[in-house]
Amino acid sequence: MLPDVDVIGFSFGIRYEDMFGHRGFTHSLAFAIVMGAVAAARVSNPESRVPNPGWLRLFIWFAAITASHGVLDAFTNGGRGIAFFAPFTNDRYFFPWRPIQVSPIGVGFFSPRGLSVLASEARWIWLPSAIMAASARLYKRGGRALSGPPE
Repeated sequence: MLPDVDVIGFSFGIRYEDMFGHRGFTHSLAFAIVMGAVAAARVSNPESRVPNPGWLRLFIWFAAITASHGVLDAFTNGGRGIAFFAPFTNDRYFFPWRPIQVSPIGVGFFSPRGLSVLASEARWIWLPSAIMAASARLYKRGGRALSGPPE
């Protein structure tokens, strides 16, 4: 949800299409990289200024998680696109296939349209994520979950 902090910009007169507008810099790959580094540093060794050996894995993980927000937004059917390459350019992009319904901002979320968005997200995001998580868990167990407990 961190990339959507940009919606507060509306209160300060920042327009949607501005670099720091909605789906701008905070949805960019540069922002994902910075947030990945910050999160990895805090999680890997919060008391030290020297990262531990697991820092790189954590960095990649947190950067990918942050970047996934913009990627998923680029699959939505509304808005003005994602500024993936901000701050270098404010050009906005969508993917050609956009099956996810765009979420209404603010109070409009709690409406019939908001429920329709939840159904769309369940189909295109939550269900595939749950399947991937369950598959990874089974893979990590080496199939033991399918064969039952060891004898």
